[in-house]
Amino acid sequence: MNKILKLKEPLLKFAYNQMVEDPRDGLTLFGPYDKGKVTDFSIGIIGTKEGIKRMKSWLRSAQSPIYYSKADIAKPFFPGFEATFDVTFNFQNIHELEIQANTLEILYKYIDDYQRVSNIVDVYVNELLRFKREEEVKTDLWFVVIPDDVYAMCRPKSKVPKEGGISVGISDSYSRYNKGLFDDEAIEKLRSAYYYENHFHNQLKIKLLKSSILTQIVRESTIAYKDFSNKKGDPKRNLTEFETAIAWNIATAVYYKIGGMPWKLGNVRDGVCYIGLAFKNDETHTDRRIACCAAQMFLDSGDGLVFKGAVGPWYNPNDKEYHLSKESAKDLLRMAIDGFIKKNNKKPKEIFIHGKTFFNDNEWDGFQDSVGDDINLVGVRIINEKYFKLFRDGDFPILRNSLYIKGKNNAYLWTKGFIPRLQSVLGLETPNPLSIQIVRGVSDIKTVCQDILSLTKLNYNTCIFSDGMPVTLKFADRIGEILTAGPNEQLEVLPFKYYI
Repeated sequence: MNKILKLKEPLLKFAYNQMVEDPRDGLTLFGPYDKGKVTDFSIGIIGTKEGIKRMKSWLRSAQSPIYYSKADIAKPFFPGFEATFDVTFNFQNIHELEIQANTLEILYKYIDDYQRVSNIVDVYVNELLRFKREEEVKTDLWFVVIPDDVYAMCRPKSKVPKEGGISVGISDSYSRYNKGLFDDEAIEKLRSAYYYENHFHNQLKIKLLKSSILTQIVRESTIAYKDFSNKKGDPKRNLTEFETAIAWNIATAVYYKIGGMPWKLGNVRDGVCYIGLAFKNDETHTDRRIACCAAQMFLDSGDGLVFKGAVGPWYNPNDKEYHLSKESAKDLLRMAIDGFIKKNNKKPKEIFIHGKTFFNDNEWDGFQDSVGDDINLVGVRIINEKYFKLFRDGDFPILRNSLYIKGKNNAYLWTKGFIPRLQSVLGLETPNPLSIQIVRGVSDIKTVCQDILSLTKLNYNTCIFSDGMPVTLKFADRIGEILTAGPNEQLEVLPFKYYI
């Protein structure tokens, strides 16, 4: 049964139903899949005075072609936003919310990590919520432009020197999470900070989810790295060779978030949906077993929805695996099926559940109860293989798309490696494969691997040839991190674009 073969590189479909391998080729030559669909949208920018100025300057420059000075087919030029997506920014109608730089300067000095991050996030969140509440104009997407100091000071391991710092917060760990008899509103506000993760991106996202505010977070030095120079005049972050990549990534993410579909899979199997299970431990509980589960459903169109599952004792510290109860598994898959029906007006024919752990009997029984007998349900375990490698003669590593079939339900799939179209390698090291295993249900292992390969090309948050992981699992940890970055009660089902 053991054999090695090469799968076909999945094609992507663009305007006029034209299909090519590389999304940048398709967008340059033909335009987005739904060209002409997005005709009216509005954007806003929130940031410091300098941040707003830099963002507007970058948006104007992105209207024109952006080139990399050296000839490199792996780094194609960016034709310009309007030329690529057939839409343009209305620079006369960009909503602006200015954050006072001196306010941030004070908050940077907060020694307590929770208070520092939470207060800085709230500076942005409160302004965005106020604008939505008080203004009558609709804003489809907000650029959240953050100074590099916010990036440096608002991550989990960021620390502020005590010398010159400001002490604000609740020092007693018990009082941080337990209400006192004489606590006032000020104490409650301080306490609320300890229920959120010290991560600007994740905390901002979860605080805005309930209000369905779409954001694109941009670091100032990413769009204006030449403004951040050392004494010799050289940029601290020299992004010259990445300028075209930055333009492709931001522009594609923006088009997707304002309602466009940049591309879709060229050869899709009708009626198939893919679900990735995401688990993340909830650190606010003392019980180590407590974790949050979310399911990401990707349709054959390439669009995605995120479903929040129940929080419960899904983690087993002994085997370090996550498993839902029968009822929770049933409820979660039922939500996914209902979402599919709402999008397609029919039930799916096949559902593939991607996970990093095995599915136990109770969990699988719950999934089966939701699908009944008329939907083929398949459970697939996907993990990064750490030790097994294959080498080929010559100067280049194994080809992307290589497949080593070990048995009826097991295979190694290389999603990284040498790409003939780019004459380059995806990844910096000798690539390791993904270990693919059908652990529940019945399907052809080659078909499963071909689908997984296709799902490495549906990341609309970037515009690259492909990813190393399928989107079902690529963002599993990221979405789980956002859902556990703070209180997540009463969150409605939202499209995938709200989480990226």
